[in-house]
Amino acid sequence: MAPTTDPAGSGGADVGADTPRVSDVRAVDEPADVRWITLGRGGESGVPSEQRPVRTWRVFGQLIAAAGVVLVVVALLGLTASRRIAEQESVNDAARRTDLMADAVVQPALLDGVVDGEPAALAALDAVVRDGVLGGGIVRVKVWDGDGRIVYSDDDRLVGRVFPLGDDEAEVLVRPATEAEVSDLDKPENVYERGQGKLLEVYRPVWTPDGTPLLFETYSRYDVVTDRATALWRGFAGITVTSLLLLMALMLPVLWTLLDRLRRGQQQREVLLRRAVEASDDERRRIAATLHDGVVQELAASSFALAGAAERAERSRAPELAEPLRGTAETVRASIKGLRSLLVEIYPPSLQTSGLATALADLVGGLAARGTEVRLDLAEDATGGLPAEREQVIYRVAQETVRNAVVHASADEVLVRLSRDGGDVVLEVADDGVGFDVPAILSAPSEGHFGVRLLSDVATSAGALLEVRSAPGHGCRWRLTVPAEGRDA
Repeated sequence: MAPTTDPAGSGGADVGADTPRVSDVRAVDEPADVRWITLGRGGESGVPSEQRPVRTWRVFGQLIAAAGVVLVVVALLGLTASRRIAEQESVNDAARRTDLMADAVVQPALLDGVVDGEPAALAALDAVVRDGVLGGGIVRVKVWDGDGRIVYSDDDRLVGRVFPLGDDEAEVLVRPATEAEVSDLDKPENVYERGQGKLLEVYRPVWTPDGTPLLFETYSRYDVVTDRATALWRGFAGITVTSLLLLMALMLPVLWTLLDRLRRGQQQREVLLRRAVEASDDERRRIAATLHDGVVQELAASSFALAGAAERAERSRAPELAEPLRGTAETVRASIKGLRSLLVEIYPPSLQTSGLATALADLVGGLAARGTEVRLDLAEDATGGLPAEREQVIYRVAQETVRNAVVHASADEVLVRLSRDGGDVVLEVADDGVGFDVPAILSAPSEGHFGVRLLSDVATSAGALLEVRSAPGHGCRWRLTVPAEGRDA
């Protein structure tokens, strides 16, 4: 059955819609869960992502960015760790300093009358506290008795006031020790320290001459913790940054060498691929030429010879010989026609000389001769301005998909549509054949469906988008979107 073409009538085809316009193909309705499945998608500048050229600036940029991220993470971790270490060291320093002041300054000046609030005893203690304790970061001093009464403070407002001792403070009076912690300024006894920021609190027991235990408590500014944390972090950051920079300096030559080798490997692969494609085209051309100049010509000569023999048999009044000779000549001519269709499939000369539109018409005509109704729907502007390599990709996909529809899918009708969608060229091939389970084929491709992977490779290498929509018993639809020159799919 001859093909039908519509070169002007497809300009309005909705090639961008979810379902191609193939109502003129007698296909069974598709199940609702059948969706378009992407087989191949080209990467940057028409090259698959795994074959993109290596860009040195991009690799080094990623290395610098990764180093920056590492620096930020290390800085945050180092700051946190240095603050903890500084706080612990500052607390320990405050405890040691309070111990020293309690033994060397406060204990010798502590009189029995302090507990009873005698002015002379309090004045003597106040003098040594202001001269030898306050300052250097210490902002408050308190002396407590076992009942929670503040018997002395450098702030007179606290003297004589009673606040319940915490368990830790009471324990220190029973079991002498020096304790240090970050002060809880929300406690009532710390009401007059709240305006001085975060404070460190250190307490330990002292004893009056008659052996009465009192709790000696100092409050130090937390700034010392911050200062020490900053100093620790600077030292830590300096070592870290220096180590990272040294590591990067050592890695750069190695990375440069690897990138250079990778670039050379890609160049070699591109050369091999180009040579393989050229060799394939040369081999196709050689086979086609050999068949055309050899077998086809010999069969044509045989056909003429048989026709001549049939005429001579007819003139010699031997019709019983003429009729078989005519039948044989007709069979030879049919074989020649089939061989010429095969030659077009193997190497379409019209693609090189007359362009994509003529090559597609020849392809459809050759397949239609096999008894399948094949329709070609070609938009007027579909092939304009297409580079030769992209015409080759479109033709190869059309050739493989139409051949699959005729040979493997046992299709009765096939539609081939070529149109424009914006700047893209869209090839659609739809048939009413047996269809196939696309996910199953992709997960475990059999020998009979190896062409699916080949089509995917062809589309990907050209930077095109190849999609398929099929299900067993519901036909098959292919859609190839080839981007305009300089654009990605």
